[in-house]
Amino acid sequence: MTTQVLEDATTSVAPAIEYGRTIERSLAHRSAISEVFVTDVRSVRPMAVTAGIHLPLTHLYYSDHRQQPKLHDSLLLLEAGRQAAIAGSHTNAGVPAGTLAIVHAFQFSLRNLHALRIGGEAGPPRVDTDFYGKTARHNGRYRKGRLEQRIYMGDVHVGDHSMDVLFLKGDENEILRHAQRGTPAPLSSDFTEVPGGVRRVAPELVGRDNPLNVVLTEPEFTAGAVTAQVAPRFDNPALFDHSYDHLPAMTLVEAARQLALFTAGASGAAEAARSTDRSAALCAVGYEGGFQRFAELDAPLTATATPDPEGAGGLHAIRVGFRQDAQEIAELTVTVADVSHLHGS
Repeated sequence: MTTQVLEDATTSVAPAIEYGRTIERSLAHRSAISEVFVTDVRSVRPMAVTAGIHLPLTHLYYSDHRQQPKLHDSLLLLEAGRQAAIAGSHTNAGVPAGTLAIVHAFQFSLRNLHALRIGGEAGPPRVDTDFYGKTARHNGRYRKGRLEQRIYMGDVHVGDHSMDVLFLKGDENEILRHAQRGTPAPLSSDFTEVPGGVRRVAPELVGRDNPLNVVLTEPEFTAGAVTAQVAPRFDNPALFDHSYDHLPAMTLVEAARQLALFTAGASGAAEAARSTDRSAALCAVGYEGGFQRFAELDAPLTATATPDPEGAGGLHAIRVGFRQDAQEIAELTVTVADVSHLHGS
C-alpha cells in the first residue's frame, strides 16, 4: 500500500468560489436537486479543495427546530461537508464515479456559534477539505481514506469535521452486505413503516415542530439511561433522498441528536412534561463516534442514551449506543449546549 502525502497546507491565493448554482447532483450522491448543498468545488493544491456551500433558510428538515435564537443546523453543515468531500474525492482525489464511501468513524464540532445565527452571518459559507488516502499497488485504487475539514462563515471558523471511510465498488458492497446478512437486504422503498407498531415521541420533546422529522418512539427511562426505538418516516425526503438497503448513517446521527436533546432536557420521567420549555435553549453542537455494522431496515433498532455529568459552560456529553439483534452496531457521543445566551450577541 502507498500513502498519499499532503503538501504544505499553506496557499498563496485562495481560488474564487461560485455561489450561483449547485453542482451536478450525482457528484454529491443525491437524487433531488433540492438536497444538494454544494455550489462549487475548487482545487487548492493536490489532495485539497475548497467548496462553496448553500445553507437553505426554509427547508422541510434542516429548518425545523425549536431552539432560540435560530442557528444554521449542525447537521446541515455536516451534510454539506459530507457532500463537499464526496464531490472533491471525485473531482480532485481520483476516486472513480460510482464508488461508495462507507463511513467508519467521524468527528464534528461547532465553534463561534454567534457567527451561525441566521441573518447575522459573517460572510458566505465554505468548506476547506484535505484528503488522505492509501492506494493499492496493483490497481492504484483508494481503499481507505480520511478527510479533515474546516468550515467557515466568511472568515470566521465555525466548525471542524473529520471522517474515516472505506471505498467500495458496487459489487464489493453487495458481497459485504450479503456476508453480514446471509440474505438479500430489502430496500427502504419497500417499507411504509418501521417493523412493529410504533408510537413516536411528541416533536417538541426532541426539538422539532414537524412530526415528519421525528425518528424516535416514546423514550423509556431506566436506571441512569433513556432508551427509544429508532423509527424514521420512510417518506421523509431529506433522510431518504433515494432508496437505501440500510438506515443511512445520517439517520442514526439524527436519532442520537434527538435522544440527546430529550435526555438533556429531562433528567427523569417527572421532568419530561417540563422539558418543552428548556428544549428551546438546547442545541447539539458536536458529534463523535463510529459505525460497526449496517443498521438493517427489517429489524428493530434501539438507541440508549447515557448522560455524563454536566461539563464546563453548561455542555452535556451524552453517549448514545445503538443495538440491533443483540449487537451494538454504532456508538455516538452528542455534545449539547445551552445557546440562550446568544440572544444578546
